[in-house]
Amino acid sequence: MRRAWAAFCLALAAAPALALPTFDEVRADFRSSETLVLSREGEVIQRLRTDATVRRGQWLRLADVSPALRQALVLSEDRRFYEHSGVDWAAVSAAAWANLWNERTRGASTITMQLAGLLDGDWRQGPGGRTVTQKLGQAVAAQVLDRRWRKDQILEAYLNLVPFRGEIVGIDALARTLFGKAAHGLDEREAAVAAALVRAPNAAPALVTRRACGVLREMRRQANCDALDLFTAAALQRRAFDASEGIAPHFARQLLRRSPPGERVRSTVSAPLQRVAVETLARHLRELRGRNVEDGALVVLDNATGEVLAWVGSSGPLSQAAEVDGVLAARQPGSTLKPFLYAQAIAERRLTAASLLHDSPAQIPTAGGLYIPQNYDRQFKGWVSVRQALAASLNVPAVRTLVMVTPDAFFAQLRRLRLPLAESGGYYGYSLALGSSEVPLLHLTNAYRALANGGRASPVAFAAAPRPAFTQALDAGAAFIVGDILSDANARAPTFGTDSVLATRFWTAVKTGTSKDMRDNWAVGWSERYTVGVWVGNAGGAAMHDVSGTSGAAPIWADVMGWLHRGTPSRAPRPPEGVARQAVRYGPAPDGGRLESARDEWFLRGTQQALFAIDKIAESAYQERAGGQKDLKPTARILAPAPGTIVALDPDIPPAHQRLRFEADSAAVRWRIDGKPAGQGAQWAWLPWPGRHSVELLDARGRVLDQIRIEVRGAGVRARE
Repeated sequence: MRRAWAAFCLALAAAPALALPTFDEVRADFRSSETLVLSREGEVIQRLRTDATVRRGQWLRLADVSPALRQALVLSEDRRFYEHSGVDWAAVSAAAWANLWNERTRGASTITMQLAGLLDGDWRQGPGGRTVTQKLGQAVAAQVLDRRWRKDQILEAYLNLVPFRGEIVGIDALARTLFGKAAHGLDEREAAVAAALVRAPNAAPALVTRRACGVLREMRRQANCDALDLFTAAALQRRAFDASEGIAPHFARQLLRRSPPGERVRSTVSAPLQRVAVETLARHLRELRGRNVEDGALVVLDNATGEVLAWVGSSGPLSQAAEVDGVLAARQPGSTLKPFLYAQAIAERRLTAASLLHDSPAQIPTAGGLYIPQNYDRQFKGWVSVRQALAASLNVPAVRTLVMVTPDAFFAQLRRLRLPLAESGGYYGYSLALGSSEVPLLHLTNAYRALANGGRASPVAFAAAPRPAFTQALDAGAAFIVGDILSDANARAPTFGTDSVLATRFWTAVKTGTSKDMRDNWAVGWSERYTVGVWVGNAGGAAMHDVSGTSGAAPIWADVMGWLHRGTPSRAPRPPEGVARQAVRYGPAPDGGRLESARDEWFLRGTQQALFAIDKIAESAYQERAGGQKDLKPTARILAPAPGTIVALDPDIPPAHQRLRFEADSAAVRWRIDGKPAGQGAQWAWLPWPGRHSVELLDARGRVLDQIRIEVRGAGVRARE
């Protein structure tokens, strides 16, 4: 009867054992708690922890584990590992005899038996220990493993699956967490501590030290355990295995949000370029630290595919906000929006690259009052061509252009270029021409990529994908003309000089920008193959000190672009269909000189002309405040009320006794309200009426000299009894 019962128990225990997985299956099913982000070359550029429940490193081959650790583990857990067939019957006998006499023993569980318990939960020890059936099953499973697996495979799997301290599983995670090194670099002392943790993972430091000393003396009889207690205590407290490690932390987080889970995820980033980008940004920011600059960001896109080739989200240790991703942070773009504005005006045939705009003081009435734009240097250039206005980044001509285009139309154009503007065009008003909105560097750089692709836009790619789906977001001819302007070193010379850092040895088109109070500085541009965007500033919004377009982001942009084309040429794009080249010349300036030199200019077909000159009548009547498409200088102006004035009627005063006084700086004028004649002379009193009104000042020939808008509130007016 006893034999039958023993046979039954053995058969019951052996059934699951026969279903044990192979070594290859165990290796394939292993899941690290980390995800490795690979470059397009296959190099690891970032490691991120993606499983918060356990801390596993990578699966290590036995050859990648230090010989000292292998020796310590065998001496500590299974001296006859290489001799027995999965079960050490001599150790079993010794343990049984010791239990009979209530003596302490090191146990009879071999490494192979422990591995069997790790592979099959049925054999794992519970709170009350293992049952007889579990012990029998574990022994049978160990013998099956020993027959099917090689000894090196058993030891390798055990080292990768054995739990250590707390959440740590596997030797890779243990070595990196407690010792701050790879497993192949563990010395004898570190190996002894690791082996001691196998038997009692969560034991007190003193007990771990005592056991580690015993292992160390078994490895070397003359081993010195002095100071081992301090070493062990320090190791058990160390957490050197960072959750993120590499050269592309911000990019990796964005990639994993868009990729299916896995241990290894291949990206589009180029590892050599990423390292150059990180180093270049850090080097230039160290040079700018004396100007109150500590943050920066950089992104490189492939023009043809939209693939991200480099992504540096912060300056790392130089920053107090290193976790903030500057590539995605919304910041004011400054003058970097001007190319899209001029491209739209050219596409709508309102302007050409040779058209003249007046760079002079401007006062533009808005609902909130007068908008008075200023140039960066507080100087004005007079009459300038669109080419020079854009290349030299003049503010007032850009605002005059937006008056033509309208903020709402420009807003719609920016949205077609995939810029995520939070508000409407009316919200930003005319300041939208100067970058009063907020946009991320990634989206701005991708919009410039659309200029490089003939006005065609497509999403950014984080991983290799089929050919991008382009949409025509901007007229191809206008995009080409704007690119030609931004590549013209002579045109940008009035502002940036002839020897600017923006002038590369190969063809590039680039635009800089600086936001209000020097809080943001940008340089975005493209070559034949790449588009590079750079931002520098402070994540907290603090203003920089004396940082211009050519001293902040531009040198970083130039260095990265130079590295990209160190052995690769960049050629100017070919003109698309519908673009014509025309020789142009300019008439005399108002002071008798010449406006600009004669040159060949690009036009949308049908808009070309040979001569650009200023009409004398137009010059004499020019409005300094940019009131419309014609820039005419006024001979008289409205002095009062101010543009945007809001008048509130008093219900306690009889309407007939309420007047609004208008004043002009000339007596030979007439007044018109809402298109109807209303008065004449330098001073005139008007009976106000609730509503919004347009007030115009006319000369004797009926030409508009000045214009304002006002609002009268108080519809409940009543006469006093």
